[in-house]
Amino acid sequence: MTRLSRALGIALTPKAEKYFERRPYPPGEHGRARRRNDSDYSVRLKEKQRLRAQYGIREAQMLKTYKEANRLPGLTGETMVELLESRLDALVLRAGFARTMAQARQFVVHRHITVDGQRVDRPSFRVKEGQTIQVHERSASMDPFQVAAAGGHKDVLPATPGYLNVNLEGLQATLLRTPKREEVPITCDVQLVVEFYSR
Repeated sequence: MTRLSRALGIALTPKAEKYFERRPYPPGEHGRARRRNDSDYSVRLKEKQRLRAQYGIREAQMLKTYKEANRLPGLTGETMVELLESRLDALVLRAGFARTMAQARQFVVHRHITVDGQRVDRPSFRVKEGQTIQVHERSASMDPFQVAAAGGHKDVLPATPGYLNVNLEGLQATLLRTPKREEVPITCDVQLVVEFYSR
């Protein structure tokens, strides 16, 4: 993950952030060399890879999200981010229940997370406005969740976005409304991602 982070120029995990401080250049023997001017295609490709890596999803899922966003009203790039941010694994991370997106996905897959009281094991599950996500009561006593409930991830996660109402001690969060692009803590030029897929 640290190699991918350096290649894309963004820290995908707290560990990668430490590596960046020591090696702020791409991996490999030519990492320090002056870069050629990237082509338009490679610039768009890199932005698409950045967005994909921040959500840790496969290309097929990314393309499906683009196609869905393209059918909906509004700006396709912004709608795309709103759809990605409504995923259950993304909201588990934003709520502070997990330290990384990979850990958030693992929690969901292992059935530690409920939506409106029902266990959900699909990271791609789309949470709707007003729905509440919570750590299952049988899982709440596990060490990773106790660390989360004590605010143990606050040092590595951005501030809780305004579209979530979080009760960290209770390991509970409610999606108040649709996330807006400007509130979502990701690094990406979404217009370039749209241009990549619409070429």
